[in-house]
Amino acid sequence: MRIFTAALATETNTFSPICIDRRAFEASLYAPPGMHPETPTLCSAPITVGRRIAMQKGWEVIEGTATWADPAGLVNRLTYEELRDEILGQLRAAMPVDAVVLGLHGAMVADGYEDTEGDFLAHVREIVGPDILVCAELDPHSHLTEKRLAAANFFVYFKEFPHTDFVDRAEDLWRIAIDALEGRVNPVMSVFDCRMIDVFPTSREPMRSFVDKIMAMEKSDADILSISVIHGFMAGDVPEMGTKLLVVTDNKPDKGSAIARDLGLELFSKRGTFIMPQIDEKQAVSQAMAATSGPVVIADLWDNPGGGTAGDATVVLQELLDRGAADTAIGTIWDPMAVQICMAAGEGAEIPLRFGAKSAPGTGNPIDGHVKIVRLVTNAEMRFGESFAPFGDAAHIQLAGIDIILNSTRAQSFDPSLFSVMGIDPTTKKILVIKSTNHFYASFSKIASEILYCSAGTPYPNNPARTPYRRARKDIWPMVADPHAAERKDA
Repeated sequence: MRIFTAALATETNTFSPICIDRRAFEASLYAPPGMHPETPTLCSAPITVGRRIAMQKGWEVIEGTATWADPAGLVNRLTYEELRDEILGQLRAAMPVDAVVLGLHGAMVADGYEDTEGDFLAHVREIVGPDILVCAELDPHSHLTEKRLAAANFFVYFKEFPHTDFVDRAEDLWRIAIDALEGRVNPVMSVFDCRMIDVFPTSREPMRSFVDKIMAMEKSDADILSISVIHGFMAGDVPEMGTKLLVVTDNKPDKGSAIARDLGLELFSKRGTFIMPQIDEKQAVSQAMAATSGPVVIADLWDNPGGGTAGDATVVLQELLDRGAADTAIGTIWDPMAVQICMAAGEGAEIPLRFGAKSAPGTGNPIDGHVKIVRLVTNAEMRFGESFAPFGDAAHIQLAGIDIILNSTRAQSFDPSLFSVMGIDPTTKKILVIKSTNHFYASFSKIASEILYCSAGTPYPNNPARTPYRRARKDIWPMVADPHAAERKDA
């Protein structure tokens, strides 16, 4: 067998003011054929898993380019077209192939392309023809469109949020692909539109039990090859935004449709109960300062670069400064200009510095102060599961007794190594402030005495009922109370 594999991915917050060009992909991951590292990134696990599969089975895996940009706003049109055509050219050169196995995200939006993954997959299908297997692993914070369904044989999505299972799901993708190529199964997709948009952390109920249930169903029913919840991405203002249920069966489309509908309506019945309870910055700081043990983790969940925001909001930091908090570390505030100033000054220098809150309204005000530069690191990285996440040149500064990490490459706070690589022992701090919605949970929960989810400022469009969508549908919950009511009445 000859299998072509590649990855092209980012997550687009269409409300973000930060546009993505080729430099953003190169800053996060740009690996031409054969240059992908041994450790996978979030959307490139099909490549590293494919290498191992090829060795085991004696197949040939032809690697195309793998590239990923950290989430932000609209992708530059020329950048998307160049990266797309680069991979498509590699596929043409690799022909004939028996299958195409891809790593995608599912929420990329480029200038002129509302459905970039649909466009990319349609081009792939055009090259390989109607009979060649085309499949992909995707992030559940994405949009499942008709164009994508028409172009591919099957999809597998991460099940966990935080996304700790991207390698496991790549294993599932390859398992189904192998069985299909060797004639044991015929994957068919069935989809149910839940007609809702919500946030579904699997680190808490009720989503934890729901994911456990669908995984048990996959194991107990030979007809079911895979079940995925496409959470949707509420910051993507595109026509097919929303939550969907995908069931891949062994040529049992009617059975798959019935299962998808039952599971989708079950998910809908629990709408509004999934997301973590949130408090504002004043309550979060009060609770953290009153705690008798630490570290207390304050998750600044809506200034999450993993959702496309800048990650430069200062609302929580200002509250900590106003309250005279001590034994506190902030990771991170994105400010490339401030990092450059710190790099020029050098470690040990004490300088006046303005930093943060430059990107958009609702992020607070810039912080002015006389800071000490404690540590400077070029090309800093933190762990993220089996992989590493870069956060660029970074500066550890101190202001009024608070340790602050300034970074030049936007990245959410995945792991406590974010602090330790900058010379801060996170376990010795009473308060840790991080920028992440839930990906932090898998690692930070191991050291935290308490986790507080803080809704501070308005850097992210987190209330779909009030978000000024122009292109997204308006016939889903919470824009309407019960979009399934008429259907149930007819039934």
